[in-house]
Amino acid sequence: MARTVAERADILPLLGEVFREHGYEGASLAHITARTGLGKGSLYHFFPGGKEEMAAAVLAEIDGWFEANVYAPLREQDDAAAAVRDMLARTDAYFRSGRRVCLVGVFALGEVRDRFGAAVASYFARWRDALAAALTRAGFPSAEADDRAEEAVLAIQGALVLARALDDPAVFGRALERLGRRLLDGL
Repeated sequence: MARTVAERADILPLLGEVFREHGYEGASLAHITARTGLGKGSLYHFFPGGKEEMAAAVLAEIDGWFEANVYAPLREQDDAAAAVRDMLARTDAYFRSGRRVCLVGVFALGEVRDRFGAAVASYFARWRDALAAALTRAGFPSAEADDRAEEAVLAIQGALVLARALDDPAVFGRALERLGRRLLDGL
């Protein structure tokens, strides 16, 4: 059945889930049309550049969400400890308590890493840098803030992978709890 879509943005969450489930290489037009309910003509109307444009648009949408909900609050919120707590809560919600893989991580590990390398690198670097900025504002020396921030991004991504590998989303929740204690220790 054909789906009525008002705007291109309506399709992006559906495309994101196709890429999460199948990766870029495995996200066939058949998978995309089945998930979106759109025919090939409608898809190419919204995305004349095909699958590559679809993936780039999904990455841009993810980037926008993280900028508004994670990076900017970490950089700008006066209460750095509250910003870190908010980051952990929003991260948990975004990744559905460990039930949703990180699409940027999927792209980072896949064959398309070079094609989307700038977006992938920016996502991880901006997260690390925004968190380091919050920790520095909270009083940690710059080098320690940088180390804690890098460890945090590593822990989040690793917990997502382990939760998926073990089919145990609770792994993610436990990792975020431990991470919160480590990040906020001394604040």
